[in-house]
Amino acid sequence: MTDIPTHTPSLPLQSARFLKLGKTFYSDVTPVVLTKPYRIALNEELARSLHVPDALISSSHAIPELTGEQISSAQTPVATVYSGHQFGVWAGQLGDGRAMLLGEMTDSEQQRQEIQLKGAGETPYSRRADGRAVLRSSVREYLCSEAMHGLGIPTTRALHLSGSKQYAMREQPETTAIVTRVAPSFIRFGHFEHFYYQGRIDELKQLADFVLQHYYPQCLSAENPYAELLGDVAIRTARLVAQWQASGFMHGVLNTDNMSVLGLTLDYGPFGFMEAFNHDHICNHSDHQGRYSYRNQPAIGQWNVFAFGQTLVPLINSVETTEQALDNYKSAFEQHWQQLCQAKFGLETVQENDANLFNEFFQLLQDHRADFTLSFRTLSHLKNETTTSDDELFALFGGAQALPDWLQRYRERYQTENRNDSERNAAMLAANPKYILRNYLAQIAIEKAQQDDFSEIQRLHRILQNPFAEQPEAEAYASLPPDWAGDLCVSCSS
Repeated sequence: MTDIPTHTPSLPLQSARFLKLGKTFYSDVTPVVLTKPYRIALNEELARSLHVPDALISSSHAIPELTGEQISSAQTPVATVYSGHQFGVWAGQLGDGRAMLLGEMTDSEQQRQEIQLKGAGETPYSRRADGRAVLRSSVREYLCSEAMHGLGIPTTRALHLSGSKQYAMREQPETTAIVTRVAPSFIRFGHFEHFYYQGRIDELKQLADFVLQHYYPQCLSAENPYAELLGDVAIRTARLVAQWQASGFMHGVLNTDNMSVLGLTLDYGPFGFMEAFNHDHICNHSDHQGRYSYRNQPAIGQWNVFAFGQTLVPLINSVETTEQALDNYKSAFEQHWQQLCQAKFGLETVQENDANLFNEFFQLLQDHRADFTLSFRTLSHLKNETTTSDDELFALFGGAQALPDWLQRYRERYQTENRNDSERNAAMLAANPKYILRNYLAQIAIEKAQQDDFSEIQRLHRILQNPFAEQPEAEAYASLPPDWAGDLCVSCSS
């Protein structure tokens, strides 16, 4: 490791506040540099919001810092320790097996953001693994975290993606990469579980107080700040899962160690966006029991919040008060899901039979395996009078005989409101994206990147930054997936 030369602009990194918790919560680490790393992608919008100097944005000079090759005096790279439940089973100690916290930067809104490397080598928590991330999964994480941001869904961000000709062994040898990730905090439910299940209540309280002070200060004035914290985490998590459901996103590995205490989408492994609708769809080839299917995500989100709530019982000091805080999840999910559905269907008011109308449409999607994103986008163009949008919708549903009856009831319902066609269409188009990161699009970008062509990553990133816009030049990226895409599968291997 070398210090950054004084004549080269450097990243505006500060020491991470997490380090104030002490060595009980992390281990010092040294990034293991990839062989001849090179830039694959840089998120210029995010870089500028973090005040990265233009000279680093427009050149490769930032690569040593963004891959851990050069460490400044302001940085103390660490890997944090946590535990967790994996597929519903207590897994014990886990920790940052290939993630390293470099420090923090302040964004344009004066919020401090943690900067983390994923794939920079072994840590004390690697559990006999190599601490590397392969190009395949790194491209997917870079693109999807930014796609989720474009959709308005809380998420970690991706600042930089670097690659190397260095190999790591998975099912077969694969080239490696490093994703530089950004979030206000990467603290997980599993961080709390680690100390709770070891009976280390002092450290548990220290962690909870840290989270309250830096991320939930509004809870400090409550009669029971820890109960208030639990209630707020439950609400944020419920709202996040509702947004996943409304966008057709499936996380794939909703273990407690993959759940953010800030309600962010965290750790992009075998994720997927719904295409041909099936509420039992499993996007993770390794999920043999379907625990993390689309249908199950809301209940699993609640299960994970209950696991988090269990860790706070010693601090809340009341099972009844804990249960009351946990009740926030169910009510928040139901409320936000209803609001999202009202927006997706273009309805301003709530009427008694709306839920039935929505459920009937989802059942039609299920019965005819219609494409989730295209169906809602086409519905967004519907007029009071029959137009080509009706024909396009019929085609997506394979000419379903039940669709005309539903459309008649739907038109009757939205005509009870004062919105005209153009107002309703505009509102629905702002709620129903045209572009999502379909598996086959990510696969094309990966295969090109494996041939040192990174243009498709940049093109997809640009399109996914504005998923609700028409973007006529990108029309092909909103098409139904080709037949070969049905053979794609994604597992936990990354």
